[in-house]
Amino acid sequence: MNTSVIVTGFGVTAPNGLGTRDYWSATLAGRSGIDRVSRFDAGRYPSRLAGEVSGFAAADHLPSRLLPQTDHMTRLALVAAELALADANVSPGDADSYGMGVVTASSAGGFEFGQRELQNLWRHGSRHVSAYQSFAWFYAVNTGQISIRHGMRGPSGVVVTDQAGGLDTVAQARRLIRKGTDLVLAGGVDGSICPWGWVAQMAGGRLSRCDDPGRAYLPFDARAAGHVPGEGGAILVLEDAEAAARRGAGPGYGEIAGYGTAFDPRPGSGGAPALPRAMELAVRDAGLSPGDIDVVFADGAAVPALDRIEADAITAMFGAGRVPVTVPKTMTGRLYAGGAALDLATALLCLRDGVIPPTINVTPEAAYGLDLVTRRPRTAPVRTALIVARGEGGFNSAMVVRRPDDE
Repeated sequence: MNTSVIVTGFGVTAPNGLGTRDYWSATLAGRSGIDRVSRFDAGRYPSRLAGEVSGFAAADHLPSRLLPQTDHMTRLALVAAELALADANVSPGDADSYGMGVVTASSAGGFEFGQRELQNLWRHGSRHVSAYQSFAWFYAVNTGQISIRHGMRGPSGVVVTDQAGGLDTVAQARRLIRKGTDLVLAGGVDGSICPWGWVAQMAGGRLSRCDDPGRAYLPFDARAAGHVPGEGGAILVLEDAEAAARRGAGPGYGEIAGYGTAFDPRPGSGGAPALPRAMELAVRDAGLSPGDIDVVFADGAAVPALDRIEADAITAMFGAGRVPVTVPKTMTGRLYAGGAALDLATALLCLRDGVIPPTINVTPEAAYGLDLVTRRPRTAPVRTALIVARGEGGFNSAMVVRRPDDE
């Protein structure tokens, strides 16, 4: 019998709220964190909006000794990890350091660090590491900094699957716990709101060029024309359910009940999209049928062709309009490696409170056949949630979470 793995805590750093309480309050109120870029002058770029974690002062949350050796994104990740451990009532010093691991996702975040190294290279020459070396090395920074700060010497790793990474890290954490690791921090915090990162994101051709925050990111809407990028995400504490109960942690927020992943065929090959397969695998892994799923947290690319693929996958599995669907990331932007982790944390809050957060600003296109929750939250008895995530390059992942009393 497989070990039941539960989430006993999480920390959120999001554009519309720093910390879980502020984030959840803003999300239920439909309050967006998307606005004009403030971290650099984006006036000459065709895309000028982003979801930034406003009011974040690293010096208020981290020791001063950490500031020179970290960048903005890593500082956000360190804060999210600390909030997660506090939420789970875990004091790493009281546990076996080799029984605790860290698995984080990374995608776009290395750009800011790499840009800084490029600037140093330009100013000071060969005494500084090359930007390409620093970018490759940066993938391990979040995991390493979190591990070192909290004395976690168990299994660690980094997953690089873009938006899907936030779920893939949690799946890896579940594997590690089933193999005997006591506790794993998993999830993702990402962000690349800097000139170099901005150009790289625009090269993908998926950024919205709309200057109106209320119209810029509209998944499943006839006006959809790309997404707004953002920064932030969530770090989650995962534990074996029985071990967590023994230390008095209670049932936690919910169980990681199912997971599935699949890779799209090569472009132009004529193969079918792999997203339906990932969703089917996740529901089957949870031992459920589609009728048992109470809400879907959609990926919501806001690119018409990709929205069509996702809507078709949802309606093929559940039927047209048969399951509530939501895209709360319309309030934060797409957070890349942090996005699915934040969606997962949001789904767990949805299970806890029995309320589905809204997809703001969107007028659903009827042709998609979705019961999209818009304008305001919807109260509902939510026992299970399916979270869907896609990463650029063909990654597709899906995860089912189940309310504690339904395990």
